[in-house]
Formats: sequence, structure tokens, C-alpha cells
Amino acid sequence: MTRSFIPGLLALVLTANQSFAQKVKSADVPAAVKSALTQKYPAASGVIWEKEKGNFEANWGGKSNEDNSVVFTPAGSFVEQVVAIRVTELPIAIAAYVKKNYPGAKITEAGKVTDAAGKIGYEAEVKGKDLVFDEAGNFIKRD
Repeated sequence: MTRSFIPGLLALVLTANQSFAQKVKSADVPAAVKSALTQKYPAASGVIWEKEKGNFEANWGGKSNEDNSVVFTPAGSFVEQVVAIRVTELPIAIAAYVKKNYPGAKITEAGKVTDAAGKIGYEAEVKGKDLVFDEAGNFIKRD
């Protein structure tokens, strides 16, 4: 039993590790991704790169360099953009959801998400986790 448990645990740890964002040096970002960023966001400067779920995320702007976040596939295809917003700019339904499902917790960060199809959604960080909502503020998932 121990022999089969250890490889399974190792696979779980490796898979979990891949889902967290990892800092990436600019030199390790594919040229197609850098080119796509420059074409779509020519004013982006001071970009910090991360790799998450196999894609590349560019972050820039603001005090924490995270006011703008854009995700591209390794081939340079646009996936989504997240722009930091004030918590008070989130749809009211999101605050109600957090109050009901996370009593006493506060939303520490908020973002407006636009995907490649132009569909709008929102992210709210609560207790270190990103909660994802649709445009109306309906809960979709926890990232």
C-alpha cells in the first residue's frame, strides 16, 4: 500500500505545483508572447512575467506592478486581461456572496476580467483565493 501511495502523492504535489504562478525571466518568455504583448499593449512597461497553467502572464502598472495582467498562450494567442478595480466597483451581488459564504472576510483585491471573446467577468480575492464571477456578479468558481 505504501508503494502505490508515494507515487500518487508525488504526482499530486507536482500537479498542484504547476497550477501556481511561477516567476519567469523575460529571456524565458517565447518571442511570440512578447510580440503579442507589444502589439496589443504598446505602453506596457516594467513587465513582470509569470507562468501559470502553461500560459504566460504579463503584469505591469501600479504600486505592486499588478494593475494590469494579461495572459497569452505560448504561441502568443490572447487569453484574457484583468484590470485592477476598486472593491466598491464590483457588482453588489459579489459583496453579498462573500458576506454569506465567507463571514467576516473582506475582499482584498478586485479585478475586471475580459476574455478573448470580449466576455466580461470579475475576480475578487478573499482569504488569498481568487473567486471568479460573471458580469452580473454570479459566482462561477474558486481559483
